Amino acid sequence: MSAEATNPASPGPVVPTAPTPSVAPATPRRKSRPRIDLRRLGRAALLGPNARDRLPDAISHVVEAHRAHHPDANLEPLRRAYVLAESSHRGQTRKSGEPYITHPLAVTLILAELGAETTTLTASLLHDTVEDTDVTLEQVREQFGEEVRYLVDGVTKLEKVDYGAAAEPETFRKMLVATGSDVRVMSIKLADRLHNMRTLGVMRPEKQERIAKVTRDVLIPLAERLGVQALKTELEDLVFAILHPEEHERTRQLIAENAARGDDPLAEVADEVRGVLRDAGITAEVLIRPRHFVSVHRVARKRGQLRGTDFGRLLVLVNEDADCYGVLGELHTCMTPVVSEFKDFIAVPKFNLYQSLHTAVALPQARTDSPGGTPMAAQVVEVLIRTHQMHKVAEAGVIALGNPYAPGADDPADGERADPTRPGWLSRLLEWQQAAPDPDTFWSTLREDLAQDREITVFRPDGGTLGLPEGATCVDAAYAQYGEDAHACIGARVNGRLATLSTVLRDGDTVQLLMGQDPASEPSREWLEHAHTPAARIAIQRWLATHPGGGAQTEEPTGTRAEPAATRPVENAPAARPRRADVLVDRPGAAVRLAGCCTPVPPDDITGFAVRGGAVTVHRAECAAVEHMKSRGRAEVGVRWGDTTECRVTLVAESFGRPHLLADLTEAIALQGAEIVSATVEPPSQQRVRHTYTLQLPDAARLPALMRAMRDVPGVYDVSRAQYQAPGS
Repeated sequence: MSAEATNPASPGPVVPTAPTPSVAPATPRRKSRPRIDLRRLGRAALLGPNARDRLPDAISHVVEAHRAHHPDANLEPLRRAYVLAESSHRGQTRKSGEPYITHPLAVTLILAELGAETTTLTASLLHDTVEDTDVTLEQVREQFGEEVRYLVDGVTKLEKVDYGAAAEPETFRKMLVATGSDVRVMSIKLADRLHNMRTLGVMRPEKQERIAKVTRDVLIPLAERLGVQALKTELEDLVFAILHPEEHERTRQLIAENAARGDDPLAEVADEVRGVLRDAGITAEVLIRPRHFVSVHRVARKRGQLRGTDFGRLLVLVNEDADCYGVLGELHTCMTPVVSEFKDFIAVPKFNLYQSLHTAVALPQARTDSPGGTPMAAQVVEVLIRTHQMHKVAEAGVIALGNPYAPGADDPADGERADPTRPGWLSRLLEWQQAAPDPDTFWSTLREDLAQDREITVFRPDGGTLGLPEGATCVDAAYAQYGEDAHACIGARVNGRLATLSTVLRDGDTVQLLMGQDPASEPSREWLEHAHTPAARIAIQRWLATHPGGGAQTEEPTGTRAEPAATRPVENAPAARPRRADVLVDRPGAAVRLAGCCTPVPPDDITGFAVRGGAVTVHRAECAAVEHMKSRGRAEVGVRWGDTTECRVTLVAESFGRPHLLADLTEAIALQGAEIVSATVEPPSQQRVRHTYTLQLPDAARLPALMRAMRDVPGVYDVSRAQYQAPGS
């Protein structure tokens, strides 16, 4: 029997209730429903079930809410489930003194108002019967089928989990295995916790605080990731009232003072928006969406003194996706948009299925000046734009998206995403628990992930997207895209620029991950310092656990550190020979030198300059040294290529450090028939290594093929001709 069910002979002491927030409605209701009297429901329950052909009065509110979302639903399972639950819990009371059946009724009503389907509501009515009564899972299966039995069993397992600081990681891990394949189990648990939080005032203060902290640390983040905003926001307010009663009271007073104001700037703007959309011929419903207590508190901490527009946002509901962008265009045309506030979660939905356009408009200055004439900063009105279906999903998340086992669940309906009852986060969660090397790693990683409440979206070069937590790095992106194959990642390009794997990504970045070709590639232990997602951390830790002493470190290409800019002749390289391309000069008899800064080769465009001793130095026309010498008044000398094909060239190779890289590069150079005159290897910087090679080619026409061969060496990301750096550049 759970702590909520007590023997009626010893109901236990009743203590004063904790402050309960007057939660602003998270969802505008189309028609108001009178507040439900749970005591009346309890009396109806004690009267026993009605005749078999009638629905019991006690579940009339559940039926009404259910039919609002599912007009054609078969209500017979609900009737039978209520009859079994009522008879099983008869004689049990909650600590408040109410009949215990009022609890499963209230939980089921919460889910019915969010649009849960009949099977979920049936399991919700029965969710405490196996734990608190003599009803068995086999009885549930016989009367209601395997699906309801599975859901009831999952909720029963959840009830046995201690989420607190002393929670057993292995217990929680097993619970996820048992329940993670059907999110309806977690949906019932969240509704169960919401009703318990609403009635938590009968508990001792220390128990209230313990339950509130668990709700804050585990269940509210779960609600966020399942997209059930309606439950999440009310749970936040209830936790806020218990853990921070003084701040909650101050926030309540701010909300009350704003409600007592004679004017309502949000109402004025709502009327203006309605007029704009009416003139544009867009059918839309414009509502004022009050902020809940925690949201008002956060805004107050961020902005200081609150004004009328800070207590709510406008919600514009339309019928079609295209209308969302039509509304956006009208608002940005007819009002003053705050561009920095725009977010498009329709084109790129959030990880928890949320879709909406976010924008904000600034009120004209005349409407924001104080009565005394003192100028004030312009007030900003936040606007949410979405379809009615998007709004349903935004409020109820996976609860609103039906039965994952129903026929056609895998097919898109009304343009919505297919099979959304398994959002990406939950699928990843199941993968983590399988991949985690031990339960403690999984538990700590999960807690860290739940604490991350903001997400960014980055784009792949092919147009796909990756959802990552704020603060994620290229390491996280690699494991999000490639899984354990990311062990072979050697670098990345972010927005077209080369970046290290430790680079922190920002919302909207484009990330190209550079993968090595060596199947024996291994992750670096250093990556753990830059991995923030469970997928990355668990994959790296798992590899390190199975390879003791492994974990690549950033190494010099040759295994020893090179001195900065030191020229290191390659072992067994032939002595340099004075072979060079034939250049014809307009000064007969003048000696010719090919500039080492740009190493021109046929058929480069070239120019020459006279230097001391009457010699002529030949540069590529685009060499930076050319402009530098012209600026100093040096006269150009006409030069052109002769009939030679042999040449000497200096190439710069940029690469990521890895073992055997220098050997692989020199082999690639040799296979192209080039001879290495000298090689310079600079010390690695942020896992990157710079090589400079002076090469002798038997034929200048082979240069493009040589550069391609060098680029094809794993770890090399760029090969270019050496360039002169002008002084001061």
